[in-house]
Amino acid sequence: MTVSGFAEGLQKSELRFQKCAECGAAQRLARYACSQCGSTKLDWRVSRGHGVVFASTVVNRAPSDEFKALAPYGIVMVDLDEGARLMGHGPTDARIGERVAGEVFELGPRRLVRFRREGT
Repeated sequence: MTVSGFAEGLQKSELRFQKCAECGAAQRLARYACSQCGSTKLDWRVSRGHGVVFASTVVNRAPSDEFKALAPYGIVMVDLDEGARLMGHGPTDARIGERVAGEVFELGPRRLVRFRREGT
């Protein structure tokens, strides 16, 4: 299953993405085959976690009791420097085009992705 490589990375505090072993294309989402050439030879790579905010929104109503302590919280889509796109928590006032750095944090039993402005 393609998601397991990402989840395994979170357990090791790594932000992972898939890269095609045939053409070298970074995959924007976890997938079975390369979005560029169709090869099924995809490898999990560790990202440095730096990138640019592509989109952002604010969640005002937590989806579960577990997330109530965080609300309101930002969700950002980030184009990583390696070419992949990753979603995670972020500043509520994140701006499109802003440079951010990712990390893994714990919320109860979960390990999640959070982006902070670079240099903070």
